[in-house]
Amino acid sequence: MDGGGGAVTMPANDSDPVLITGAAPSYEEQFKARKRKYVIMMACRIPCLILAGLTYHTWWLALGFLAISVPLPWIAVLIANDSPPRKTEKVNRYQAEPTAIEHTTHRVIDG
Repeated sequence: MDGGGGAVTMPANDSDPVLITGAAPSYEEQFKARKRKYVIMMACRIPCLILAGLTYHTWWLALGFLAISVPLPWIAVLIANDSPPRKTEKVNRYQAEPTAIEHTTHRVIDG
């Protein structure tokens, strides 16, 4: 009796997995990516504050570093709390073709 299922006997040439779904990344993956962005942005603030302290003799340069470092926490929080955009899905809808009256003559059988 042949099962008809067709088991795969030989592995594929490449070992890369095949994506078979268009599902969004899991919540944990999204959270990890957002957390990584937050940490990177906050880590950029530390050198700005250190450079502002080191360049306090040149007031305009120190003020520039401070001006860069002030909005970084707000921007980091906004980016970390932002969710990825939703995918736009095209909905397949059935559209019936408009019916037209046939203009050809048909053979009529009288019985």
